[in-house]
Amino acid sequence: MLITSRDNPTVRLFRRLLADGKARREEGAFVIEGARLCQDAALSGVEIRAVLYTARAAETYAPQLEPVRAACPQAHEIPEPLAKSLADTASPQGIFCLCGMLDNREAFAKIGNNPPCRGYLALENMQDPANLGAVIRTAEAFGLDGLLLSEGCCDLYNPKVLRASMGGVFRLPAAFVGGMPEAVRTLQAWGLECWACVVDRDAVPLPRAELGPRSVCVIGNEGAGLLPQTAAACAHRLTIPMAGRAESLNASMAAGIVMWEMTR
Repeated sequence: MLITSRDNPTVRLFRRLLADGKARREEGAFVIEGARLCQDAALSGVEIRAVLYTARAAETYAPQLEPVRAACPQAHEIPEPLAKSLADTASPQGIFCLCGMLDNREAFAKIGNNPPCRGYLALENMQDPANLGAVIRTAEAFGLDGLLLSEGCCDLYNPKVLRASMGGVFRLPAAFVGGMPEAVRTLQAWGLECWACVVDRDAVPLPRAELGPRSVCVIGNEGAGLLPQTAAACAHRLTIPMAGRAESLNASMAAGIVMWEMTR
């Protein structure tokens, strides 16, 4: 079916979900853009409810579009100008999928019942979508058991998060924990070891931290770091040694270094 109008209900829904986090939560859905990301979603078993694509995309990205169309009968062709009006990228590829949100409601509770293999990373109030997406991509690459997000983190389904994660959002379990201090206390009651990642010369240097499969490393906001009550709730504190004059590292860079140490 060909859709040409910007006022078509399906097009309007796509546009609303791309722009508005509240709408995403209300609909329980989100939109992804791009051939590879849409293919990743289909191959990862994400529920795809509708697809929009241009004739050029159908020809150029036929291999990527094939599993997407197989996963969703609601596929509609749209003209190039309409695709450009929807796009959140500078050079749109002309493929968009409307997907159902992943069911993470029980993810936190399951941690207490499932022995971890490679540890968890917890993020408190991380607000930059590019940082969050990069952390998800790295955590999935290193094979962490999952990611814990406080209520102050940016929207997991923000288009920039989804792009930066390179499909990691679809494969890495993510649990929403509300307040991080309470979550830390619960995790430690379950027998996990929580490490506050801080800029403090009195903390354990990362190479000497005894991290294992039951470790949860907690990283804070890009500018403010961890809340004092969160750092206090953690049984351990670690720091990344730095020889230069920089006072701290970018949050996603720090997370990557910590995750490498956790899993090596």
